[in-house]
Amino acid sequence: MSDPRPIGVFDSGVGGLTVVNQMQDILPQEDIVYFGDTARVPYGTKSKETITRFSVENVEFLMTHDVKLVIVACNTASSLGLEFLKRCFKVPIIGVIEPGAKCAVSRTRNRRIGVIGTSATIASGAYEKAIKKINPGNSVFTGSCPLFVPLVEEGWIDNPVAYTIAGIYLKNLKAKNIDTLIMGCTHYPILRRVIKDAIGPKVLLIDSAREVAKEARLVLDSCGLFNRMSTKGEHRFFVSDEPGRFIKMGEKFLKKKIKCVKRAL
Repeated sequence: MSDPRPIGVFDSGVGGLTVVNQMQDILPQEDIVYFGDTARVPYGTKSKETITRFSVENVEFLMTHDVKLVIVACNTASSLGLEFLKRCFKVPIIGVIEPGAKCAVSRTRNRRIGVIGTSATIASGAYEKAIKKINPGNSVFTGSCPLFVPLVEEGWIDNPVAYTIAGIYLKNLKAKNIDTLIMGCTHYPILRRVIKDAIGPKVLLIDSAREVAKEARLVLDSCGLFNRMSTKGEHRFFVSDEPGRFIKMGEKFLKKKIKCVKRAL
């Protein structure tokens, strides 16, 4: 059987396109409806109640497109609102925390894992809980990087300001002798070069975007939801604010032209 319904993906802004980019590789036949809440980005400085409310509204919008699976591409929303979303909606919903944690635990050699994320994600302790649940023997060290999301949203991804900020943020983590670092926000892979320069060449960077795309493939398989048509999937994009900046940055993320972005909510 084949299920042609689309997969829904939402994020606070443009960062969730890192997930879409990986899904193009791992699930090329699947249609995707993407919603970026650009009018309310960033989520990482807001309360749990506000983030949960935004997340519910985002899923409600995706459900109007009859999605068969929802991916919460925002780490902050995943850490604070995922379980509530699962209780509210019947459609399968997956976040980015557990897939990233699983990958880090499987790849670390000295069992010293670092995590960077927004202030809300780090304060939630979601990654520490997920990592310790998989293997209590791992040591976890965290650091919040609240300016990384605005840097990405503004397109400041390879300039002296970004390198200076990263050096300040990652100084303490670098001193912890970690060998693995989870980029705990889907915006952060866009700053991979900057983060790598600050943390050092020997530290493995974990991109939760690719791991969640792999998780999506497993969920589709186990639930019998694959689109088994051989055609290439269609991607539709929606934002809650002016689309111009999203299109400009989105084309860099996806390495292709974005034909149309509509405003919603």
